[in-house]
Amino acid sequence: MPQADSPALPSGQSSTALLIIGGGIMGLWAAVQAERLGIDTLLIDAGRLGQGASGGLLGALMPHMPDKWNAKKQFQFDSLVSLEAEIAVLEQQTGLSAGYRRSGRLIPLPKPHLREIALGHSRDAEARWIAGERHFHWHVLDRPPQETWIDTAAGESGFVYDTLAARVAPRSLIAVLAAALRDARHVRIVEHLAVDDLDLDRNAAVTPRGEIAFGRCIVAAGHQSFPLLGRRSHGLAKPLGQPVKGQAALLKVDVDPSMPTIFRDGLYVVAHEGGHVAVGSTSENRFDEPFSTDGQLDGLLEAAGQLVPALQGAPVLERWAGLRPKAIDRDPMIGVHLDHGSLIALTGGFKVSFGLAHRLAGAAVHLAADLQPPFALPESFLLAHHIHVASR
Repeated sequence: MPQADSPALPSGQSSTALLIIGGGIMGLWAAVQAERLGIDTLLIDAGRLGQGASGGLLGALMPHMPDKWNAKKQFQFDSLVSLEAEIAVLEQQTGLSAGYRRSGRLIPLPKPHLREIALGHSRDAEARWIAGERHFHWHVLDRPPQETWIDTAAGESGFVYDTLAARVAPRSLIAVLAAALRDARHVRIVEHLAVDDLDLDRNAAVTPRGEIAFGRCIVAAGHQSFPLLGRRSHGLAKPLGQPVKGQAALLKVDVDPSMPTIFRDGLYVVAHEGGHVAVGSTSENRFDEPFSTDGQLDGLLEAAGQLVPALQGAPVLERWAGLRPKAIDRDPMIGVHLDHGSLIALTGGFKVSFGLAHRLAGAAVHLAADLQPPFALPESFLLAHHIHVASR
């Protein structure tokens, strides 16, 4: 990749081979991958690391349905399987816990036709959910494996229990990634430094504290990536993406942290370590107050209490709201900008960011280093694809 002088902390003019804009889950994984490749890197964030959507509460890592298999589903499957080992390496390196556990997922089946569909998915999983000698399953059961965890009446036609799904504590994983970079030889991090604009004629990021020249720039700033990328894309009829508000809550509950994540009609109930249970989430395309919670979260908590009796009356430790990045075609947005070879997108994860970020970031950093990524990205993930959709 093009090289530049190693920067001091940005004050006036500075430069770096790789600039990463955004210190959420995508940007931090990109910084870890850059450190592994020995790339001189500067990561900057407009606020604190993980302050945006990555600082949420849920951390559910759920696979796509195993039917109608395609490249996107295979990529997500491989990512979910490989994340376990990636996190183990970082935990050993830092001595910290990311709150990761392959706890599985429980889906109640209230109608007979849903059971028939689930049985078909079970056969699909047996054929597709295979990683070497590891087989993951989509069990269809008459009763849940942990009857004290969920109201058995919720599954009149049974329950799905899949063994691929997992969960992570979002803020704990952010802390682990940040700790892994604390003594990095090639990566430096600057918080509370916003990018006002990108001058791609001179490969420079304009900030309130001066310009930062770069060889390559990875834009991993969540929903704020879309206008940064869009201003460099000609002929767009629509924005490249949008922020989607999500609300969630953290409850104090005496529950076994190995309980599977419960999912029903957009409602998630996620057991975490320390007697914590996360409940979420809304998906609001329109909103007036992006960072405040309201009656929609109250409705989720009421529904969760009906589904999981142990949650009824449990103290609410935190109510959270934030903005997640949803690309125009919903899938993540990765790749080199066709009109600006120094600019690389790494955003748009929406609800799947935590399960895919390590591999997406690896692909983005390889592209920044003029290296072939170790795996193919699905076409629907590519920045060029999203630009095409936004140009229609």
